[in-house]
Amino acid sequence: MKIAIVKLSALGDIVHAMVALQFIKAQYPDAQIDWLVEQGFAEVLRHNPDITNLLTVNLKALKTNKAGIFQQISKVRRYAHHHYDLVIDAQGLIKSAIVAKLLGRKVAGFDADSVRETAAARFYSTKFACAYDTNTIDRNAFILSEPLGFQISHEQILNKQPFLFFQNEDPIIYDYLHNDKANIVLVISSTWDSRNYPAEKFIKVADALQQNCLVVWGNEAEKHKAEQMANQSEFITVMPKLDLNSLKALIAEADLLIGNDTGPTHIAWGLNRPSITIFGPTPVSRVYQTDINKVVKSASVVNPYKLNKQDFSIKDIAEQDIIVMAKALLF
Repeated sequence: MKIAIVKLSALGDIVHAMVALQFIKAQYPDAQIDWLVEQGFAEVLRHNPDITNLLTVNLKALKTNKAGIFQQISKVRRYAHHHYDLVIDAQGLIKSAIVAKLLGRKVAGFDADSVRETAAARFYSTKFACAYDTNTIDRNAFILSEPLGFQISHEQILNKQPFLFFQNEDPIIYDYLHNDKANIVLVISSTWDSRNYPAEKFIKVADALQQNCLVVWGNEAEKHKAEQMANQSEFITVMPKLDLNSLKALIAEADLLIGNDTGPTHIAWGLNRPSITIFGPTPVSRVYQTDINKVVKSASVVNPYKLNKQDFSIKDIAEQDIIVMAKALLF
């Protein structure tokens, strides 16, 4: 059986969908599983032994280069030469549905009542209902198993094997790890300001724990923020710029990750590493809470159907709540 999965973005969403791979392979050990993704996120999928072919597109570039659409369509049509028995659109967007339709004739996806962009469902030959406010990980597991005739249970996901892999990572990361202190990765930024826990509170957490706190960053603004934090705490160190392969390697070595609701934070869950995810304007139903993966949520009420980017309640979360939780996970 040849299966193509379409999950283009974003980092955290891809991680949450990847958990299904090990269960698909267990059910169909001889299946060829290909994954089509935005090229900027391909590294998070790379080296996974359950993926046969990693296929990339660059649809984001079309925002500034509309003429590039013909090149992207041609690329997807070349991928279709694999002659897939089933294409699953796990994204539920119009663009992902079009890509899925170009990949093969038999396309499965969510029905119109289960996605934000209802028109996407028109491109599917088989449609499945799953409430949009269902836990994000469960939704991904559902849409990647139901079209294949089996189900992935909550208990299976809780007992998952780590599913993120890396090779030839930048050896510099090991220079930053300590043997005499716990290594804590701090993920301090995300796509919205309202999703970011205040830097001064991250500093108070680091000072209270007195461990080796390593801040990761993705752009110059985040780097500047990290450097300002390091200047105010002897327990904070700024990591060099890491690609996704080396970021996976670093998190795999971490004793704990503390971060906002964003992709790098969710990598810890995928690697079975202890984590604390800090939520403000987004729902905690985006993650699984386990013995080692905890969440802290602000007091605001979140409507998963319409997120409020002006909800800055994350700043009201007491740092002591995170400190107590971190100590319980570390010591």
